Amino acid sequence: MTKITKELVEEHGINKEEYKFILESLNREPTITELGIFSAMWSEHCSYKSSKTWLRKLPTKNNKVIQGPGENAGVIDLGDGDAAVFKMESHNHPSFIEPYQGAATGVGGIMRDVFTMGARPVALLNSIRFGDVSHSKTKHLLNGVVSGIGGYGNCMGVPTVGGEVEFNSCYNDNILVNAMCVGVAKIDKIFYSKATGIGNSVVYVGSKTGRDGIHGATMASAEFDDDSDEKRPTVQVGDPFAEKLLLEACLELMKKDVIIAIQDMGAAGLTSSAVEMASKGNVGIDLNLDFVPCRETKMSAYEIMLSESQERMLMIIEPNKEQEAKAVFDKWGLDFATIGILTDTNHLVINHHNELKAEIKLDILESGAPSYDRPYKITKENEFDQSLAKETNDLALKTLENLLNSPNLCSRKWVWEQYDHMVMNDTVLRPGGDAAIVRVHGTNKGLAISADSTPRYCSADPIEGGRQVIAESWRNITSVGAMPIAITDCMNFGNPEKEDIMGQFAGVVTGMIEACEILDYPVVSGNVSLYNETNGKGINPTPAIGGVGLIDDLDHFSTPFIKRENDNIFLVGETNGYLGQSIYAKEILNITSGLPPRVDLKSEKEIGNVVRDLININKIDTVHDVSDGGFLVALAEMSISGNIGVKINLDKENLNDKFLFGEDQGRYIISVSDGLASEVTKILDDKGIFFQKIGKTGGKKLIINDHEEAAIETLKKIHENWFNNYLEE
Repeated sequence: MTKITKELVEEHGINKEEYKFILESLNREPTITELGIFSAMWSEHCSYKSSKTWLRKLPTKNNKVIQGPGENAGVIDLGDGDAAVFKMESHNHPSFIEPYQGAATGVGGIMRDVFTMGARPVALLNSIRFGDVSHSKTKHLLNGVVSGIGGYGNCMGVPTVGGEVEFNSCYNDNILVNAMCVGVAKIDKIFYSKATGIGNSVVYVGSKTGRDGIHGATMASAEFDDDSDEKRPTVQVGDPFAEKLLLEACLELMKKDVIIAIQDMGAAGLTSSAVEMASKGNVGIDLNLDFVPCRETKMSAYEIMLSESQERMLMIIEPNKEQEAKAVFDKWGLDFATIGILTDTNHLVINHHNELKAEIKLDILESGAPSYDRPYKITKENEFDQSLAKETNDLALKTLENLLNSPNLCSRKWVWEQYDHMVMNDTVLRPGGDAAIVRVHGTNKGLAISADSTPRYCSADPIEGGRQVIAESWRNITSVGAMPIAITDCMNFGNPEKEDIMGQFAGVVTGMIEACEILDYPVVSGNVSLYNETNGKGINPTPAIGGVGLIDDLDHFSTPFIKRENDNIFLVGETNGYLGQSIYAKEILNITSGLPPRVDLKSEKEIGNVVRDLININKIDTVHDVSDGGFLVALAEMSISGNIGVKINLDKENLNDKFLFGEDQGRYIISVSDGLASEVTKILDDKGIFFQKIGKTGGKKLIINDHEEAAIETLKKIHENWFNNYLEE
């Protein structure tokens, strides 16, 4: 019998006060299996002990939300009996240790969160971040993560339709891999994880249990050090072909009246799924681990309970329906085993080889989990000195070329071309724009989906950054003509035990709350990933936001590429030319300090609503939001993707780098045909929306005031070749 020592308790991430509470609650010393269970369930990854005080303040409801936080994924109403089910989660630490499997199993895990609720996955997105491009590990990690994402998603036959990639030295030793999945289900066929019915069977389905992933949740809740490679055994190994079988088997069984509750075995594996299901139903759960299908010999109760082997589910089924369910899983060649029963004890009881390995009151594991109101201090940068911008009017296009060829503004085509984004044949708008569009199969409705984050803004001013990241997501969904409905989030931060890091979290959430409320854009699911630090150095605060909106009629949507010659180019929204925290400031001025641009949420909503209305009444079909890089970068992207040039005419006061490359918020570039220009102008004027006519489309060049010009083909090569040039070096 393993002796529980002070060192062993510390190795399990349990502090002195927490262990004292365990001893008082059990009225005895825990077994090694119980210690492992407490370690997993009380980890930051599973219990949200540092973040739940703040997360509870986020808006989670509107008239379209069916299910908010607390389930495997969030659910929103799409009308006509259809629902979208979606969530985003992190797989950061595993992806740094083993990039291919870490990223692949992140994709697999997020898909299980969606199809465990009865939804067929229809789209994948990702938000991935790497260290400085000169760092020795960056190329290896980039290649491995992109291959892992593509490998798993492509094998599953689910399109990867969007995402984002960033390089920054703060991620040198802590890359971020956030995966998002969106599925579609019928509202009356949504499945939940609340276990009910004393005497009902606890059924294990899917792949066999191995020793991979043990302590995965605990590892994801701790800082790294120089020995991170030694944690390789805690990284799960994925099998997308087994998951495809599991998906089809689960969806087939869900058509029958068999499943009472179902839960993915994700972080903390069998432990978290059993505990969470029983706790939600206020029942007890007895497990006999002798019946758990294992692929390795002599696995202990501790290993079985904490394994994070992939492609597994836990179900609650009435005993008289077990054979009907088993026949489905036998058909798909998957394990099906009854491993326990629901009881009225409100205890988790675990037996293995005729020995009692654990008996814990479930209240202690769930509601009794620690909750910390950690001290925090919100700090922000000083104002940016606008006078540092270049005032020369002769090198704007040279500056543009430098920005288009920079790591964080170049085309991500190299990345998304490795993903199958057309499988299932419902992808309407491919990666590379503001938001992807995926048809709700068999209808003329479309889901608009995006993944966004601006960590440099959040680091410089957490509250303003929190506002901006929500507004950016809302704007991207709006840009394609969709009504933004709700978001999922993935909150990536450093060590919350440090006041300044906790201040970043508190500040970002504060800003998010305000933006979500004003924009009616609630949070319905998500994940928190803390302790993203190595040797005491943390990442920038990185709240990744996955937005979902609805296009009622796919006869009305917009794209960001110029479609016609002789269209009028309008810049909608006011431009003050603010350069703080802009990519221009970093790449051209080599300045990373200063406050970010401010977000006027009232103006954001007013402008976005008018732009969306113009799309929906077929007055415009070409829209691009202005964000990273500013106006001229956005315009160049529109020309490059449409292969049509633009001639712009700027007043003298606007012919400067502040106007061209400032990142003022709440702006859109729209392309309007001559025949509709007067109508569009009148609508904008009547609504009190500020706009400027900038120029006209046509030709194969980008021309500024008949003074500077660049061939679109040249800009395209510069924009699209960065990744290839970088990886070939």
